[in-house]
Amino acid sequence: MRSLFAILAVSAAAVLPGCGYNDFQARDEQVKAAWSEVVNQYKRRADLIPNLVSTVQGFAAQEQEVLLGVTNARAKVGSVQLTPEALSNPQTLRQFQAAQGELSGALSRLLVVAENYPQLKSDANFRDLQAQLEGTENRITTARNRYIKAVQDYNILARQFPTNLTAMVFGYEQKPSFTVEDEKAIAAPPKVEFGKPASPAPAK
Repeated sequence: MRSLFAILAVSAAAVLPGCGYNDFQARDEQVKAAWSEVVNQYKRRADLIPNLVSTVQGFAAQEQEVLLGVTNARAKVGSVQLTPEALSNPQTLRQFQAAQGELSGALSRLLVVAENYPQLKSDANFRDLQAQLEGTENRITTARNRYIKAVQDYNILARQFPTNLTAMVFGYEQKPSFTVEDEKAIAAPPKVEFGKPASPAPAK
């Protein structure tokens, strides 16, 4: 009897107007596509790091602790892979977020250290890497916000009536969103405009 009821429920959810079955498929694909863009932008950032570290090392080899911190953080990011299918696992998503946040912090410290080396700041290769990193950080923020919005749309569909009935029948659970422990510190792009001269002190 229960099996018959389940079959009828599934059939009804699939054919009734407003059941949201097709909407769930579309929203799920949007979430996956948005996540793929997040991963692509994070990968772009990771690919910039070896050249950035190498360039800084050429002018500031003594900053081993900071350079090693960036290298180790990049390695940790590479060890945490999160496929679209694993997005429903909050623990795995938190691990991914933590690794990316650690790398963001390490990069910020590296760029602050560069302030102490005028020759490094004026190096054309370093300045080009700065510009690429700044652009990538901005794209990461944009991609992450789009992913958060896609998850929000999916979760609203899973909670509101009558599509919540379809969610229960087909097992469409709410997806965890992208959050960070310190959104202000981690989500903001590192300041990389070191080439600008400091403002002159006011005359006394």
